Amino acid sequence: MLKKLILPAIFLLFVTGINAQQTGEFGPLGGVSYYNGELNPGMPFRMSKFAYGALYRQNFTDRLAARVHVIRGTLTADDAVTGVRPDRNLNFTSPLTEIAGQLEVNFFEYYIGSYQHRWSPFIFGGGAFFMFKPYAMLGGSKTELRSLGTEGQGSAQYPDRQAYNLYSFAIPFGMGVKFSVNKYIGLSAEWGMRRTYTDYIDDISKTYYLNLAGADPASVSTPEYLSDPTLSHNTGMQRGNERNKDWYGFAGISATVKIRMLNRERCLDHQRDGY
Repeated sequence: MLKKLILPAIFLLFVTGINAQQTGEFGPLGGVSYYNGELNPGMPFRMSKFAYGALYRQNFTDRLAARVHVIRGTLTADDAVTGVRPDRNLNFTSPLTEIAGQLEVNFFEYYIGSYQHRWSPFIFGGGAFFMFKPYAMLGGSKTELRSLGTEGQGSAQYPDRQAYNLYSFAIPFGMGVKFSVNKYIGLSAEWGMRRTYTDYIDDISKTYYLNLAGADPASVSTPEYLSDPTLSHNTGMQRGNERNKDWYGFAGISATVKIRMLNRERCLDHQRDGY
């Protein structure tokens, strides 16, 4: 029932305001990205890293806009920092590239250049494609984790465990606020989460695949060590939670420049109340 009401409402906003607002916006964005998953299940912004990108926003009405963006960032977490499972002592860092499209709904009437409608909270939701590549630090060097099969991927012991993809899809959603600085420039601040469809952003999902409890550190290989750095687990013991997918978030600000889409908009601007 909710979906049946939302779609007609969005369509109505689009139709009633299509002649009032046909502008685009383009500009940079910057902020922080962070990860939530096995290594950090419940602390937003913990071990957050700088992220940056660019966006284009198409304003259909004073209340409705669509946006596409590209974001580059870093996701990282460490058992030694979060204290989730000190006996596991796993860590990872991964570059992140996100390409997304989303729909934005303003709570109030808003457009860049307005004196009366110069700010509005907004909510957003959409879809995203992202790429990642987890690695760990070993001996001061980056060691890429996927190719090591740290949970037995590609081994005869677990033929059903295949190497995971280094890309996936996500559902971004969140909230923010927009502010018109002057006739041509707008600012916005936002915070949003991404519900992903992979559990391997952190290279952790299932169970340990080796019997390494009590093993001599000098006798284990690099893949074995990175699978179980504490050398205290045996085959079948829990390493992650495959029932819960990984999440990540982004919070930041953007500055956009208004781009006129119609020649007749110059006339429409002065017909608006409060311009």
